[in-house]
Amino acid sequence: MAVIALTRFSRLSAGRCLTRNSAHNIPWTIGHTSRQTAGQIAGILPSSTKLSSRYVSGTAAASTASTTWIDRLPPKIRPYLYLTRIDKPIGTLLLFYPCAWSITMASYALEAPLTVPLTYLGLFGLGAMVMRGAGCTINDMWDKNLDKAVERTLSRPLARGDINQRQALAFLAGQLTVGLGVLLHLNWYSILLGASSLSLVTVYPLMKRITYWPQAVLGLTFNWGALLGWSAVAGAVNWSVCLPLYAGGVCWTVVYDSIYAHQDKLDDINVGIHSTALLFGEQTRPILYALSASTVSLIGLAGVLNAHGAPFYLGLGLGAAQLARVLWKTDFESRPSCWQGFVGCGWSGFWIWMGALGDYAVLVSGLA
Repeated sequence: MAVIALTRFSRLSAGRCLTRNSAHNIPWTIGHTSRQTAGQIAGILPSSTKLSSRYVSGTAAASTASTTWIDRLPPKIRPYLYLTRIDKPIGTLLLFYPCAWSITMASYALEAPLTVPLTYLGLFGLGAMVMRGAGCTINDMWDKNLDKAVERTLSRPLARGDINQRQALAFLAGQLTVGLGVLLHLNWYSILLGASSLSLVTVYPLMKRITYWPQAVLGLTFNWGALLGWSAVAGAVNWSVCLPLYAGGVCWTVVYDSIYAHQDKLDDINVGIHSTALLFGEQTRPILYALSASTVSLIGLAGVLNAHGAPFYLGLGLGAAQLARVLWKTDFESRPSCWQGFVGCGWSGFWIWMGALGDYAVLVSGLA
């Protein structure tokens, strides 16, 4: 929702040629890594993080992207849709769920009529879709050269040359205009709160270059809706409820984005990018279990402070079970498994929302 923040960030990006590193500073060796180089890279990683041949081999890099519904549309609009990742809605959902938790919990606390959560869930749903797409556009403008060196991102529109930076910037302006329209439907407190995320939106793309904790910064950014959703409904944030909700969401983001980061471990080392996947190494699973427990505990505390009933905790329990299932099944050395685990984490957020929604439904039905 931080439209103003993203507008200023896009200008900063354009002024710096929108790349993480200049071409002469990045060793463009992905897909052509020699056995010696691969061995050196493997030696840097903890034993369980050492990569199998499917990470070292460049043969998969030449494979064509799978066909999606976007490929049935006119060729001129396809690159823009792929730029927004609209064919992969999980990113939008991960941005939306903290908003949905907060909107529903605020509506429950205030005993708001049904039209209130319906209105704001619709607005925040649209905002999440638009701003997630805008975030992807900004990310790809920064990472155009880097994406050319990463096997998983070779086919992205800017990396492949389907559109250029100027076209992407014009498209971004349109996305931000729509996002601004959504933001202006909120009260002034919420507009200012959304704009206050400027620093997080600005610094996040740089964090992976200077710290092994970019996932934590992403968590601070992606869960801003846990604060903004409540203020949209109530006119101000109830910090006693929203702070543990926000903190639980941050822990949740570190879990799912660490799983996601395991897809690109070798590529990240080659281009000098940091992540919790590399930091946690062979301790990834127990650390993510601990972070998942923190997620459930903190969101549960928010539920207690908001006087929620049994449906909320049932949903929270299902969310906890889903996180445990994901961490039990995910193979951190398999890209497909990591992707499935990443998507699976989204279901935990869904069940938490369903718990809050169940409580609200009981309230408005008069059964409470």
